[in-house]
Amino acid sequence: MLPIGPLMIEHRLIIKVIGVMERLAQSAAPDPGQVSAVVDFMRTYGDRTHHGKEEDILFKALLEKDLSPDDRASMDDLGQEHAIARGLVRELEAANRPVQRGTPVSSGMADLLARLARLYPEHIRKEDKVFFPACVHYFSPEENQAMLASMASFDQHMIHEKYKAVAAALLEEQA
Repeated sequence: MLPIGPLMIEHRLIIKVIGVMERLAQSAAPDPGQVSAVVDFMRTYGDRTHHGKEEDILFKALLEKDLSPDDRASMDDLGQEHAIARGLVRELEAANRPVQRGTPVSSGMADLLARLARLYPEHIRKEDKVFFPACVHYFSPEENQAMLASMASFDQHMIHEKYKAVAAALLEEQA
């Protein structure tokens, strides 16, 4: 397997939770518990675990290569989108805090959920269909195997099982 394989598999779970965000965004009063779970999932699984492997392993290895200008620009754009997603998750958490204490839901929460849900499908499409296929050619088979090992080691420090369960619970609640 190439190092992009685990990243693409993780995209599938993130897309499922994006569906939950879309449904929450359409609600007049999104459930604060579900919003909190979405924040937790996106922060820990989507960002620390998934983006962590992209930025700390794949992108870092690519910085040592002689990337084409297009590939370098794509990597920079993807990193900027990661930063935008982090900001939206922070804003969503801040908007949800008063709701958890009993304040009525503001329309801003639905907007944040919708913006986050709009960002990811195109971001994932760019990675899966454009950037990942282009970047695998920069690495030898040995480098690919070393990156896979680094990703496995990275994951040992994360708690994937918990967040798979969080995603499943969110999906069940929306069914």
